[in-house]
Amino acid sequence: MNPKLSNRINAMATSATLAMAAKARELKNEGKDIIGLSLGEPDFNVPEFVKEAAIKAVNENYHSYTPVDGYADLKQAIITKFKRDNHLTYTPNQIVVSTGAKQSLANLAMVLLNEGDEVLLPAPYWVSYSDISKLAGGVPVEIPTSINSDFKITPESLEAAITPKTKMMIYSSPCNPSGSVYSIEELRALADVLVNYPDIIVISDEIYEHINFTEIHASMATFEDMKNRTVVVNGVSKAYSMTGWRIGYIGAPEWIARACNKMQGQITSGANCIAQRATITALENSPSKIQFMVDAFKKRRTLILDLLAEIPGFKTNIPQGAFYVFPDISYYFGKTLNGTIIHNASDFSLYLLEKAHVATVTGEAFGDPNCIRISYAASEENIVDALQRIKVALV
Repeated sequence: MNPKLSNRINAMATSATLAMAAKARELKNEGKDIIGLSLGEPDFNVPEFVKEAAIKAVNENYHSYTPVDGYADLKQAIITKFKRDNHLTYTPNQIVVSTGAKQSLANLAMVLLNEGDEVLLPAPYWVSYSDISKLAGGVPVEIPTSINSDFKITPESLEAAITPKTKMMIYSSPCNPSGSVYSIEELRALADVLVNYPDIIVISDEIYEHINFTEIHASMATFEDMKNRTVVVNGVSKAYSMTGWRIGYIGAPEWIARACNKMQGQITSGANCIAQRATITALENSPSKIQFMVDAFKKRRTLILDLLAEIPGFKTNIPQGAFYVFPDISYYFGKTLNGTIIHNASDFSLYLLEKAHVATVTGEAFGDPNCIRISYAASEENIVDALQRIKVALV
């Protein structure tokens, strides 16, 4: 801690995924052959029809500041997408476009949370949910799960976590890091608990919506008794492989959207103009145009699960979405591997990086200290090589 810095930044954790990626780059720069399975970044190129739309926008001289909450025609494309894909109806005043879904989440925390408000986080959860909540004065409250429950909370565990201070719940489905997908029936059962607590706002992170092997995506916002207090967060980073384009968006009750617009106006203003124009084209096209990516991820899922099954001590579920496996590796806790004592998942993840030269992420960062996250957003060749290295390093 540096006393010259604010308490706010000194208390904030560094993103574990980005920290591991930085460590992997450092080793690469030293000449080590590192296979990165830590970042949630598709390895596909941006679809040609999206790139063409961006080039067209450049040639049409889009270069000026954009409206804080997004171009009107982009907001209309988002409205059309919500209706087509999710059977959700929104008006333009309920849509806010941001510089990535992460900013959308930060906006929501800043406009909704007061000091001491509790935020329910079904664990495991995406690494930034907790610190985004803390930055806004919130108190993260983990709802634990395990691989035996497919990393899903139950109505009973949800009810037990709610207190008079509960203000918000943030969940993702498909889930980062577990790949778990809540069915419409499971979400309805959770909604049946939440309807008894009308002051709780639900943030539904649906950034992995299209990378869903169940072929049915369910959202809490589709329930009429939850629509007015559920915010859907989405974007184009994962499904369209547009991670660096930084476009996210929300569909929200108007009072929340207006507050996010106000917040964003003082922080970043509107998102990148060229990326917004390209996103219009991405969303106007049928999701069938990106099905080839989903098919490839599903094939890789089978490959990595088969390879993990050959390694003692890895306990896995079958993730139904996203592009991660989240194996329980607690079998190795307390064991000594090539002179290294493995006390926890962080030790295990660091051991794999240093001995196998494979970058993963500790599950501790996601609220589950028994697991590690392995991304299969990588080529089949790299997946096979990485898992063989891991197998050898654990003998």
